[in-house]
Amino acid sequence: MIGSIDTRVRSARATVSDMDRGAQFVDGAAIVSVLLTMAAFLVAPAYTVFPLLAFFAVAAYGWKSHQANTAKLLMFLMTASTIVILGLITVYLVLRAIPVFQAMGLDLLFRTQKPLWSTSEGVYSLVPMMWGTLVTTVLAMAIAGPLGVAGALFISEIAPRWAREVIKPGIEILAGVPSIVYGFIGYVIINTYMMEELELANFGSLFGAALVIGVMALPTVVSVAEDAIGSVPESMKSGSLALGATDWQTIKSVTIPASFSGVSAAVLLGVGRAVGETMAVTVMLPHQQVLPDPIYDVFRGTETLTSLIAGQYGVASGNQMSALFAAGVVLFVTVLGLSIASQFVEAHMERKLGGSQ
Repeated sequence: MIGSIDTRVRSARATVSDMDRGAQFVDGAAIVSVLLTMAAFLVAPAYTVFPLLAFFAVAAYGWKSHQANTAKLLMFLMTASTIVILGLITVYLVLRAIPVFQAMGLDLLFRTQKPLWSTSEGVYSLVPMMWGTLVTTVLAMAIAGPLGVAGALFISEIAPRWAREVIKPGIEILAGVPSIVYGFIGYVIINTYMMEELELANFGSLFGAALVIGVMALPTVVSVAEDAIGSVPESMKSGSLALGATDWQTIKSVTIPASFSGVSAAVLLGVGRAVGETMAVTVMLPHQQVLPDPIYDVFRGTETLTSLIAGQYGVASGNQMSALFAAGVVLFVTVLGLSIASQFVEAHMERKLGGSQ
C-alpha cells in the first residue's frame, strides 16, 4: 500500500513537472514571437503579420492548457508593451524636435521679440503658443474646477435619489460629446456674440476658447470627483453626524478632506483635458502666432500648442515640422509634470489622513 502511495506521489510530481515545462515553453514561445513581431515591424513591416499570428496561436494554446500562467504572462506583456510604447513615443518626439533646438537654441522657448514665428525667415518661437495654452488652461479650470467639485458634492451628498439618477447619466453623456461639436457651437454662438457685442479685433479669443474648454472639462471633473466623494466610508459621515455636526459641517470637515486626493485627481484630469484639447481651440482661435498686446488681454486671439500642431502639420516641413514636434515635447512634459504632481498630492494626503507627517 505504501508503495502504491509513493507511486502516485511520483506520478503527480511528474505531471506537475510536465505542466511546468509546458508553461515555460508557452512563455518562451510567446516572448520570442512578440520580439519577432517588433523586429519585423521595424525592419520588414510586410512580414509583421506572421510572428503576430504565431503569438496569437501560442496565446490560444496556453490559455487552453495553462490558463493561469498564460494570464500572468499576458498581463506582464501588456504592462511591458505600454512602457515600451511610451518610451518609443518619447524618444521619437525628442529626436524629431532636436533640429529646431539646434537652429533656434533656447530662443525656441524664450524668444519674445518679433518675428516670433516666420517660416520664410526660419524663426520659430513657442512663447505665444505656450502663453495661449497657459491662459486657456487657467481660465478653463477656473470654470471647471469649482463648478465640477460643487456639482460632484451636490450629486453625491445633497441631491435626492431621483435627481441623482437623472443628473449623473446626463453628465456622462456630456463627457462623450465630440470636442469638434463643442468647438463648432462655440465658433457659431460664442465667437459671434463676442464679436458683435464686444467688437473684438479678431473673430476668436482666448476667453471664448477657455469658456468652451471649461464646459468640456466639467463632466470629467464632476464624474471623477463624484466617484471619489462617494467612496468615503459612510461610517465616517455617520460618526460626524452622531457627534452633533450639521450636514454642511460633515461635508466640509469629513467628506472633502477624506476624498481630497480623488478630488484633486479629478481637477488634474480636467487640467490635462484643457491642456490637450485640440479641435475646439483649432476651430475657435484665429491662428495668429503673436503675443496679446497687452499680454494679459484674454480677449485677443493667439494660438495654443495643440492648435498650432493641428493647423500646420499638413504643410510643414524641415525646421517647421521639427518645431511642431518641439511643441509636442512641451505638451508631453507638461502632462507628465501634472501626473507627477497628482501622485505627490495623493501621497501627501494619505500620510496626513493616516496620521503621519
